[in-house]
Amino acid sequence: MSGPVYPGVPGQSPYPMPGHSVAPYPHHPGYGDPNQAPPPVGFNMGYSQGPPPVMYQPGPAVVPEYGGPPGGIAPAPGAPAVPVGVPPGLEYLTQIDQILIHQKVELLEAFIGFETNNQYEIKNSLGQKIYKAKEKNDCCTRNCCGSLRSFDMKIKDNMDREVIRLIRPFRCVSCWCPCCLQEMEVQAPPGVTVGYVKQDWHPFLPKFSIQGPNKETVLRLEGPCFACNCCGDVNFELKGKDGDHAIGRISKQWSGLLKEVFTDTDNFGIQFPMDLDVKMKAVLMGACFLIDFMFFEKVGEANQRSTVFS
Repeated sequence: MSGPVYPGVPGQSPYPMPGHSVAPYPHHPGYGDPNQAPPPVGFNMGYSQGPPPVMYQPGPAVVPEYGGPPGGIAPAPGAPAVPVGVPPGLEYLTQIDQILIHQKVELLEAFIGFETNNQYEIKNSLGQKIYKAKEKNDCCTRNCCGSLRSFDMKIKDNMDREVIRLIRPFRCVSCWCPCCLQEMEVQAPPGVTVGYVKQDWHPFLPKFSIQGPNKETVLRLEGPCFACNCCGDVNFELKGKDGDHAIGRISKQWSGLLKEVFTDTDNFGIQFPMDLDVKMKAVLMGACFLIDFMFFEKVGEANQRSTVFS
């Protein structure tokens, strides 16, 4: 009686023989390749590295129906979906201590000098976009009032939900008019005021108060005498209410000679304590945009402002 016959090539064993290579196991997506280089980081801000940021922006958990396509990431069992006291859409800010803000290049503005609405991308320290911001006003206001223009700025998350609204009224630009200095209101969510950014009078230094919803001073910002980034960064130090020691900063970063001369696209970095109230982190974002308009916004052939006098 003959033995069982196995399928395959006649005369060849169906099992791998010694000396023959075996095909490797297939690579499953979701596991990192140890030979692959890490993702590029964002701007080198010179700050101490903290814990790695979360790789996704938190949002409302989506539970898929039975038999349906997979949905979002569900929260861990027993964990609250939204932290207490955190405005919706700002949950991600509780887990980071650095923010990068990159102004997008507007071709119409770069070639013919016609002022358009500023647009920004807000990223984490790995360069991943977490929010986007866009200025909203009319053409006449932008091109007639220049960097002093009033505007509403909407900040949206990756799901296109408006999570922060910045409101800047028209104010004076010179320190010789202390009764009408710059300020900005920060709402999160829109319609709920969480704080203000108010310029403090000083004869030659740019100073700002970071205030709460009742206009009580919580933090202070202090910039250099000349806010001019000639081949270097410009740092606005973030200090406590008493103003004694620095706990963070807002940095206008050098973008290169061509970009600095021919465009007004700016790069900023914001550092703040990890445990800072998330509402004050949102107000600091508003302070960064106000500083950009006050000192680094060029309109047409007008030069950038560099001091509180100009």
